[in-house]
Amino acid sequence: MRAAVLHETGQDKLEVLDDIEAVGFGPGKVRLRLRATGLCHSDLSAMAGVLPQPAPFIPGHEGAGEVLDVGDGVTGLSAGDRVLVCWLPACGDCPACRRGQTELCLAGFMNAGTPNFRRSGGSPQELFGMSGTGTFAEQIVLPAACAVPIPDDVPYDIAALIGCGVTTGLGAVFNTARVEAGSSVAVIGCGGVGISVIQGARASGAAQIVAVDPVESRREAALRFGATEAVAPDGLDTAKNSVTAGEGFDYVFEVVGRSATARRAYEITRRGGTLCVVGAGALDDFLQFNMFELFFDEKRILPSLYGGGDVLRSYRRTIDLWRAGRIDLEGLITHRVRLGEINDAIGQMRTGEALRTCIEI
Repeated sequence: MRAAVLHETGQDKLEVLDDIEAVGFGPGKVRLRLRATGLCHSDLSAMAGVLPQPAPFIPGHEGAGEVLDVGDGVTGLSAGDRVLVCWLPACGDCPACRRGQTELCLAGFMNAGTPNFRRSGGSPQELFGMSGTGTFAEQIVLPAACAVPIPDDVPYDIAALIGCGVTTGLGAVFNTARVEAGSSVAVIGCGGVGISVIQGARASGAAQIVAVDPVESRREAALRFGATEAVAPDGLDTAKNSVTAGEGFDYVFEVVGRSATARRAYEITRRGGTLCVVGAGALDDFLQFNMFELFFDEKRILPSLYGGGDVLRSYRRTIDLWRAGRIDLEGLITHRVRLGEINDAIGQMRTGEALRTCIEI
């Protein structure tokens, strides 16, 4: 089959090969035929080495497709089922799952340490899939818990985005920060996840939503998706003064994953307000506070991993909101490309031209 491969961490481009095999099928596993996958900035971060990921690997962790085969012991799934890929499935039995914090289950990360692809042409070579998945491929073998059935009315490209970016953004609002109606919100970083944060804030009844991004096209998109104002980073102080009379925002979402923007987000959060850190950053990028400001300002700092809640419940809620017209998922996809055009899509993502790219497999 075909798949897009990164041979070494730090390379700028992927190589689309046609001699890749999905391996590891057996008891408890499913084989999927992927139909669509989203290009997320986390894929670029893993390619660059910002996020830890063994190489060589096949990127991609937002995917949807159909079940081709199920292994022994798999229940609730059968060939032909339409599913989305959950890159962080819950085991249901670890301490985090028993506490109801299924997003903190580490079972899914165990999959990431085992190669689930093989290159058969030339010299055989084992390949990893990003986060234990690797959706930039025509087929994939995964633990059954990674394949979540989707209703027939949900298109594959929409389902792929629900598998990570949309769930992460909406969940940060609904599960982690729990934005209150009538509040003021600032969102720093308006890619696909940031736009989902904006839509979640609007659905929660936020009165003012200020979008912050250096790319003009993303600021324009933020306004279409519910932001009441959109500014470049150098206009943030002016927006804070006009919207909050200088006090600071009730909720600020950092959706970039850098200490500099997280620090800026903290500074524009009002005393007693909430800073929600959504962006995935690097291991060696440290965020600093002094002990007095932490004590005196009483600002809540809340990291949000994969939407900070039960992802299966979050998937269902997202589909319900989409069906009701409360959130726009079709509009998130500004580019649809084929697998062979993946490098063009990556270039658009890097320059900020694409809000979200969907790759048809």
